[in-house]
Amino acid sequence: MIHIVLIEPEIPSNTGNIGRTCAATGARLHLVHPLGFETDNKALKRAGLDYWHEVDVEHHESFEALQAKYSDHRFFFVETRTDHLYTDFKYQDGDFFVLGKESAGLPKDMLEVHKETCIRLPMTGVVRSLNLSNVAAVIVYDALRQIGFSNMD
Repeated sequence: MIHIVLIEPEIPSNTGNIGRTCAATGARLHLVHPLGFETDNKALKRAGLDYWHEVDVEHHESFEALQAKYSDHRFFFVETRTDHLYTDFKYQDGDFFVLGKESAGLPKDMLEVHKETCIRLPMTGVVRSLNLSNVAAVIVYDALRQIGFSNMD
């Protein structure tokens, strides 16, 4: 199983879209608090359509708590400014992909500590970043492709 971690997500429709991707792929969604919205938000549910009940979601009070719970797993940190492309790694079942909040990305100290496993999607430089839910979809599907689309049709 692939894991998607959202650190303090702010936009409910992005989280809903990512939840829908998780439901479609069997990935687990981890939400690290505080959230920028309530989980009964209409936009969250609208983006996830009627699949929200199919999302395997865990809530965490902090990233440190999540990382301690899953200390035997690998974590990749998705950010726009890093040297490693997401295609530079061979992913494994159980890997975690950590995405930051929409307005600020991941904390700089987190990126510094984990700089060897920071990954990015290549872009032309015309825009600062891609939509969070698009990034999550690209990462999840490439990781699943690498591990053979296990448990999928």
